[in-house]
Amino acid sequence: MKEFRGSQNYVADEELLRAINIAMVLQKPLLIKGEPGTGKTMLAQAISQALDKELVIWNIKSTTKAQDGLYVYDVVQRLYDSQFGGQGVDDIAKYVKLGKLGEAFTADKQVILLIDEIDKADLEFPNDLLWELDRMEFYIPETGETVKAKHRPVVIITSNAEKELPDAFLRRCVFHYIAFPDKELMADIVRVHYPDLDEKLLTQVLEAFYKIRQLPQIKKKPSTSEIIDWIQALQHGGVDVSRIGKEVPYLGVLLKKNEDMDALRRVWR
Repeated sequence: MKEFRGSQNYVADEELLRAINIAMVLQKPLLIKGEPGTGKTMLAQAISQALDKELVIWNIKSTTKAQDGLYVYDVVQRLYDSQFGGQGVDDIAKYVKLGKLGEAFTADKQVILLIDEIDKADLEFPNDLLWELDRMEFYIPETGETVKAKHRPVVIITSNAEKELPDAFLRRCVFHYIAFPDKELMADIVRVHYPDLDEKLLTQVLEAFYKIRQLPQIKKKPSTSEIIDWIQALQHGGVDVSRIGKEVPYLGVLLKKNEDMDALRRVWR
């Protein structure tokens, strides 16, 4: 299989690249943890683009069940059709719709399957996926059909570490934690988005951004997406570089809580 070596739109360190490629070689899911804003979801998009493979995204919510990713049997629609004279109500397959895992299994070419924010679901969710992810197949009792993967998808699973995942699930994954970028790596990330950015502006932005992140009074620390948006706001507003570290213009782009903004105004020097 072709290796992932990063992309023009995604900056990855060597350790992360090794984790991605060994997961593909071992044909195991890659579990990516890290605080929000460290590029976990964008990683799957970058792999998809670099390897020229379709990206299938399964966004997990607190109400999501493993069954939702396999298929959904619309019994309500079938009942409605039977009551009002719909055609083909005896064809149960007509009322079975594949979920995201089912779509990945039945794709004609290998796809990248992103299971995004798995820790939002209940504790049983990861264990309920083990059989399907191991065997690459699942059974639909309503139709008596077994859906087998035409090609084993490259599975990327993200977690914000809101909940601990079961040990049995962790054993079946290749794990990588994306630490928040240091200044040097963040500068590289910013340059991907703004290749012609003035270096003085970049220096002042990074100084202010990391100073804010280090303040213990700030509860919801700004992430990578915030610094990218902040730079755009500063450029659009034509802000003088010398003002950035003193006044923190457009503070609402960086901080999203009133208490954080009030705390920063009290301590900022």
